[in-house]
Amino acid sequence: MLIDRSKTAWSEAVFQLTNRRGVDVVVDNVGAASWMGSIRALRTGGRMLVVGNTSGHQFDLDIRYVFAKQISILGSTMGRRDDYARVMKQFFDGRLRVVVGAELPLSEGRRAHELLEAGKVFGKIALISNG
Repeated sequence: MLIDRSKTAWSEAVFQLTNRRGVDVVVDNVGAASWMGSIRALRTGGRMLVVGNTSGHQFDLDIRYVFAKQISILGSTMGRRDDYARVMKQFFDGRLRVVVGAELPLSEGRRAHELLEAGKVFGKIALISNG
């Protein structure tokens, strides 16, 4: 199921798609911008794995969601070195692909940030050397 967050509130869409139940697990690597949506998308007793904070690390939290929904929040780092090696082998064997949403010249780095902040790109932005 694909939900275009630029056209709809994704956490509300998840809630509706699950017949108002919510999902068992959310993996959040965005942080401040998606934290409350991630919590709202969880079912009662659901779990949230937090692995990053690309949109910021400080925000207000309505703690009522945590205890009322009886959710668990777990933080994790990227993983162990052997896990990294196993994933990279799959990448080099062609079983995994990086999603590149845009390629821009290095001189347009500011524009790349603006596109990311506006949510205008799905995937990564590759900055290509001008020289």
